[in-house]
Amino acid sequence: MMQAKQPIGVIDSGVGGLTVLKWLQAKLPHEDFIFIGDTARTPYGNRSREEITRFVAEMTDWLDKRHIKQLVVACNTITVLGLDVIKGNHPFDVIGMAKGSRMVPGVTKNNRVGFFATDFTVSTGAHKREIQRICPEIQVFGQGCPKFVPLIEGEKFGSPELKAAIHEYADKLREHNVDTVLLSCTHYPFVRKEIEEEFGPEVTILDPAERTTQDALENLEKRGLARTTGLGRAEICFTADLERGRRLAARMLDLSKCGFHLIDLQKDPEQPEQEGRTA
Repeated sequence: MMQAKQPIGVIDSGVGGLTVLKWLQAKLPHEDFIFIGDTARTPYGNRSREEITRFVAEMTDWLDKRHIKQLVVACNTITVLGLDVIKGNHPFDVIGMAKGSRMVPGVTKNNRVGFFATDFTVSTGAHKREIQRICPEIQVFGQGCPKFVPLIEGEKFGSPELKAAIHEYADKLREHNVDTVLLSCTHYPFVRKEIEEEFGPEVTILDPAERTTQDALENLEKRGLARTTGLGRAEICFTADLERGRRLAARMLDLSKCGFHLIDLQKDPEQPEQEGRTA
């Protein structure tokens, strides 16, 4: 039987999910988190569905051995596999990345909405279907951004290459006269400021991670598993490039609330000693 004191698992194809972990730690301050960023195999956006499914199974199996009570999928590319596929036979509930569909109606004025995502995510049509299911009158335009993840993972912040990529992809959406743009890849909030500057004040940029966090909290409360006391911490695990991951985490998180580990998903996890706390 699950208990409130068990940790929450968070998975991502790389470092982008740290932007979701930031929201989670802010809104669920009493919870412990175990984050896995699969930096050894990022990016996922140009991989096959079969490959992504296999990688996700390795992460969920690893986290199941750490006895998590909930899994938050901090990656749009993984989420579009479907929550049942991600969950498999594991006992924990799975919270996927929100598509931001419920955020859009109160923001767009001209009913023309764009989203930045990986090519894989765009190809599924999932975001367009979800937004139009809620508001059929909204026109939705997806733009694949294959250059973003390598540039962000490579810490090319402020570089001419990043600026050129943002301009290139923004131009594609400007052709459709959008007034709202969703950041439908968790890597992209790392460069949200630069994207906002490129579009200017006439276009509103939205981060669906805020809605994802609310979904996670509501699920825990419904199941009686939300922690209400203690100060939570995050165990941040990468499959490669630990120091680079730590540097990128410093852009998003309070490192005093985090520990960092390099892990091998093929081996059983070594569980560090946990501080005694009340649930």
